[in-house]
Amino acid sequence: MASILVLANRNHVTRAFSLSGHIVQQFRRPSTVYRRSVAGSLPLLSDASPRRSGRMLSILASSKENSFDVIVVGGGHAGCEAAAAAARTGARTALVTQKIETIGELSCNPSIGGIGKGHLVREIDALGGLMGYVADEAGIHFRVLNRRKGPAVRGPRAQMDRDLYKHAMQSVLSTYPNLSIVQASVQDFLLDERKGSQASSSSSDTGVTRRTSALASQEEMIQSSTRDYDRRAHIRGVVVEREDKSQEEIYGRAVVVTTGTFLRGVLMLGHERYAGGRHLRDSEQVEAPSIGLAKTLERFEFPLGRLKTGTPARVDGRTIDWDILVEQPSEIPAAPFSHILQFKGQQPPNVEAGRLITCHQTATNEETHRLVMEYEHTLPIYDGLDGKGNGPRYCPSIYKKVQRFPDRQGHNCFLEPEGLNTDLVYPNGMSGPFPPEIQQKILRTMKGLGAVEIVRPGYDVEYDFVNPQSLTHTLETKKIGGLYLAGQICGTTGYEEAGAQGIVAGANAGRSAIASLAGEKPPLPFVIGRDEGYIGVLIDDLVTRGTMEPYRMFTSRAEYRISLRADNADLRLTRKGIQFGLVTNEERISAIDEREYLIEDRIEKLRNFELKVTEWAARGGQDIMGGSKTDQRVGRKKTAEEVLIMPFVTLKKVEEIIDDVQQEQVEQGLEEDAVATSFIGMSPPSVYDTVEATIKYLNSAERQHKDMASWRRAQGLRIPPDIEYNHENLPTLRLEELEKLNLVRPATFAQASQISGLTPQALVTLYNHVQRRHRHRDLKSAAAGAASANST
Repeated sequence: MASILVLANRNHVTRAFSLSGHIVQQFRRPSTVYRRSVAGSLPLLSDASPRRSGRMLSILASSKENSFDVIVVGGGHAGCEAAAAAARTGARTALVTQKIETIGELSCNPSIGGIGKGHLVREIDALGGLMGYVADEAGIHFRVLNRRKGPAVRGPRAQMDRDLYKHAMQSVLSTYPNLSIVQASVQDFLLDERKGSQASSSSSDTGVTRRTSALASQEEMIQSSTRDYDRRAHIRGVVVEREDKSQEEIYGRAVVVTTGTFLRGVLMLGHERYAGGRHLRDSEQVEAPSIGLAKTLERFEFPLGRLKTGTPARVDGRTIDWDILVEQPSEIPAAPFSHILQFKGQQPPNVEAGRLITCHQTATNEETHRLVMEYEHTLPIYDGLDGKGNGPRYCPSIYKKVQRFPDRQGHNCFLEPEGLNTDLVYPNGMSGPFPPEIQQKILRTMKGLGAVEIVRPGYDVEYDFVNPQSLTHTLETKKIGGLYLAGQICGTTGYEEAGAQGIVAGANAGRSAIASLAGEKPPLPFVIGRDEGYIGVLIDDLVTRGTMEPYRMFTSRAEYRISLRADNADLRLTRKGIQFGLVTNEERISAIDEREYLIEDRIEKLRNFELKVTEWAARGGQDIMGGSKTDQRVGRKKTAEEVLIMPFVTLKKVEEIIDDVQQEQVEQGLEEDAVATSFIGMSPPSVYDTVEATIKYLNSAERQHKDMASWRRAQGLRIPPDIEYNHENLPTLRLEELEKLNLVRPATFAQASQISGLTPQALVTLYNHVQRRHRHRDLKSAAAGAASANST
């Protein structure tokens, strides 16, 4: 049998045991990953915790040799989150991966988070997931992007030490309750097929179900996920292949497939093509692609397509002239991803210990661009898009950047060290699978890189993906019951998007498997609404609109982004995680209880404290109350909440004024009850951002909900066929959105809402433009009618 369980001993040596108890593999991990234990909803690795080891061993002894509740295929970011989520629901889970040592590998960029992506990581953490905790453990450079903009679009991001991240993830999973790790390659599914069963009448032959609008309510998501799709088969396990090429069957009630770039993957370097899902780090070795699964999905008529992605060359940091480059130091204090770490006022371990790196910035130039276009003919010929390849629009290769923006004089490149104990540097923004010697020529045209040496060339990978419209909102497929998909197989790009899907697929697979085992009805689906989280936006966009290119999360994709901030992810989702069995850790539950109380209490006190407008102005400066207009409001009072809503007013300033007033009242000998409120002191850091943002966005959030409600009522409204989609009429729309509107030319807003890549805000903008056109037309008609009446 190919089942391998990873356990850790007191000497920090990890051994892989077969289910018969024989040691079949062992590898040593640095003891730094055992450095500390941060509380969360994770069972953390502890070599001094016999209770956890005993629990794992008892599961091993009582397990059926080849039977689990849930099987997760793939040990990438989607697979890790899916396996952990399924295990947290109580399902006995097997994580099957080709190589144990690559679990949690950062295959491309050594960073986690960013704009939109950082929101996803915070939401994964709020649901008890792994990524936020592991990123804090491995982070060596922290920044909040968009800090100068409003709180809704600020994105926490951290640079990782690749080794620390991988080892921290493996450490967590190696002692995770209910989880076994199997080292084997999944070759095919085990299925119970229904002979003669037809696809659901509500589905097309491709398994795609369309709805009137892509902006679904949570109730619609649940209804869609619980429909009977008359599936043609039901999963009952997988066929795996061991290293000795022998095959075994592993049985399960649900299977989550997270194959990443491995589904019929082809690696490309110049004109060289070879089968593989990725290169192993620090090796010429290639990990084999998944062919059997692709063929089975094809046999069941899943709609498959081809996407590509690429990773840049890794360069030797000792050959970079760092002194002439722009520094980008880490922010201190750092903004951690973990809600518990933030609530306790603690810093990530490498920040605490002063083990941080500095990134640097350089840029391409005219000579770089000349070489990129000169060697265009050396690039691969892809399977997708007539040989051009269908890659990520918002993380393009250097060739695509130069081709799309020929007038740009330069493109930024960020030089990011890959760890604390390596000289490898990741040149972010410079992917391009030119032949190795051409890659080096191109890099050497850039400032600071005149003598740079490439350690490993960059390459592209092209792979199959499944049109995600063939899934429900639980990420279960509509053609095969019990089969769930998550990650790049669903058409997304990025670690964070993969992890977000993994936690939803794993949770639903686990809950469904447990209900099936108990002979109960299917449980309530675990779905996240578009108004609850970016995870909900991500999945709703995918399963309702599909995607024609690798999907990346941005804050602009969320119609409720003012309410979906990184600072309040726990307030939005942790209660839901508790309800669905994903959050059980008492410390996390206590933290959300206390944070909710502190925030509500602080907002209530701000709402109840008031001063005359003139006194606010006298203490905080006239600008705090509207400048020269202040004098017109003599005698009027305003609450602290009303003052904080005003532009350029900070919570810190308001609380300082309140504190001064109350101190004066106490010094004047007033009774405690006579003091305006018992409010002396400043908001603690654990709630400061959330209190300020909640009040700042109070009116904007109301307007946002009204806009969306108005737009939803107008789903059937027709779009004039002669409308011109350009920046003159629609100045806030992105070029991608204008291109797609011009291509599709939707007849109604319901049709427009189905266009992949068109954001909810773009739809609202288009709706307002059409309404203005109608009003202008009506005014002209009324004026013409009046003129005609006067002339007669």
